[in-house]
Amino acid sequence: MKNFSLYRMFIIITMAVKFFLQVTFFRKRHRKRWTSRTNEKWEALLKRQAAEYRQTALRLEGLLIKLGQFLSTRADIMPQAFIEELEDLIDRVPSVPWEAAKAVMDKEWNKPYDSILDEISEEPVASASIGQVYKGRLPNGATVAVKVQRPGIERIISTDFKAIRIVMWLADLFTPFGKQTDLPALYKEMETTISQELDFSKELQNGFYFRKRYELFDKISVPFYYEEYSTKKVLVMEWVEGARITDLKFLEQNGINRRDLAARLVELFLEQLLQEGRFHADPHPGNILVKKDGTIILIDFGMVGEIQKKDAVHIRRLVEGIVLEDYDQVLSALESLRFLLPGADHAQLKTIIQALVDNYTEKNFASPDDFVVQKLLADLEKIVKEQPIQLPSEFAFFGRAASTFVGILYILDPDIDLLEVGKPLIFKWLQENPEPGPASGQPAFQWLIRSFRPLLSVPRQIQQTLDEPRKYREWRQDFEKHRLQHDFLLSKKRDALFFITFSSILTAAAAFMEQRWWLYGGGILILISLLYYAVNLRAHRRLFKRIK
Repeated sequence: MKNFSLYRMFIIITMAVKFFLQVTFFRKRHRKRWTSRTNEKWEALLKRQAAEYRQTALRLEGLLIKLGQFLSTRADIMPQAFIEELEDLIDRVPSVPWEAAKAVMDKEWNKPYDSILDEISEEPVASASIGQVYKGRLPNGATVAVKVQRPGIERIISTDFKAIRIVMWLADLFTPFGKQTDLPALYKEMETTISQELDFSKELQNGFYFRKRYELFDKISVPFYYEEYSTKKVLVMEWVEGARITDLKFLEQNGINRRDLAARLVELFLEQLLQEGRFHADPHPGNILVKKDGTIILIDFGMVGEIQKKDAVHIRRLVEGIVLEDYDQVLSALESLRFLLPGADHAQLKTIIQALVDNYTEKNFASPDDFVVQKLLADLEKIVKEQPIQLPSEFAFFGRAASTFVGILYILDPDIDLLEVGKPLIFKWLQENPEPGPASGQPAFQWLIRSFRPLLSVPRQIQQTLDEPRKYREWRQDFEKHRLQHDFLLSKKRDALFFITFSSILTAAAAFMEQRWWLYGGGILILISLLYYAVNLRAHRRLFKRIK
């Protein structure tokens, strides 16, 4: 029955309507009084709903599994109880019979599969909701992974999208979700991104893109893809031996330092975060392997998102603001990235962001019973619900990728300090890839240095200062103060020179015209102007000394 379109749509829509009605009636019954007992009942209701969704997704397969994985990362719109139930939902689907997979290969290659492959396993080594992977061997002896699309999956996914579109329309009309995010735009982004997985030729191009992107990176590898054997429904790539990156036993047996591995993974993620272009939108542990020598292998580029150049600039400003503890810059970047809608309380948001970063830096989150931390998280949840905050649809899959990456990092190194590990990488990136400066169009970092040269040469300690965010921020503030003082004193010296010139001309004219009082006045004005110039010259030199 699960292969019939009307049945699938009926199950998905009725389940959603049931959930909406349960939530609406519960809130109406308890809107006048919400106690701790009420909260327990609310949590229990959400857990039952999440469990039902999970069971339905595993039974129907198709899009519901991927949607469940996506919802499990959306803490901005989904309750925590729902997230906990869905966070380990994975592609656990039975494989299709060998005869059906073989028929897909024969049709796609327009010839018998054994004319392309000398050998192939009849049992898949991996089976997911869209395709399954077999191990094979080409006539030249190369061992390959052959990914074959499940028969009929296009029709199933298309049906599920129709049902989800109706569900989102209902949610937009009758639930608070529509106020927290742009559901129509979110649906469009989800449809575009997930639909790419149905076309293996797009995954092939993504594989070429990432292989070229990381070819110069140390100990980061992407499999070779065989374009001549790949089609829309069959993908042939190099077979790579490796374990899941979260296989701690494998890491220990091969002497791989987990902390170093986590640091390299941070570098890999930041490279995708700070650089405009495509990013891996599905980096779960099964798609990130590690070899015995510690090389990280990225696989499965079916789900790929893209960061536009204009957004990359704002993301960089956001990351820089967090590292430098410049929370006005953080809020400005969030606004430019469309996370904050008009009417957001910047002062309140600034306070909560600063408190979160401070608590993370001081490791206060390590004590879950700490009252201050619990109050902070409660305030954060309240602000997210009350403030006009949204997750733009184009960042939905990026947020999912980020949360998955962070989860892997904490498995590898539970004590990892993301700010400390990422700080030197971010500063290196800012220096190598500066954004345009405010006035001259020069890169920002170069503009800063060149503007400072009239005052003094750049201190040797700048590079060391860049390693300390707070000191660097103070250095920037001092530089701005000194620059303003320099401009002010320079202006006063120019004024003094103007009056000296003017009074000299006046004195000369008075002498020529034999005007004694004008002559005396001009002489006094010259003297005052010279004294004014001398005072400012001395102040300017003292400023230079103080800066040096």
